[in-house]
Amino acid sequence: MPDGKPAGVRCAQLTPDNRCAIFGQPERPEVCNRLRPSQEMCGSTAEEAMRYLEELELLTAPEGVP
Repeated sequence: MPDGKPAGVRCAQLTPDNRCAIFGQPERPEVCNRLRPSQEMCGSTAEEAMRYLEELELLTAPEGVP
């Protein structure tokens, strides 16, 4: 996603089973390389993980962007 990934938009590099299609590749964004998942982030289910990520996106969105 050359212009960045907007909040709430699924990453174009996610495979159907939610894995990164460019993991370990040089074109993988640095922000993804530095991300260190935690139990808090991942939760016990995919739904819990999505809620956590949605909250992070809301907390870090630029002013005036929902």
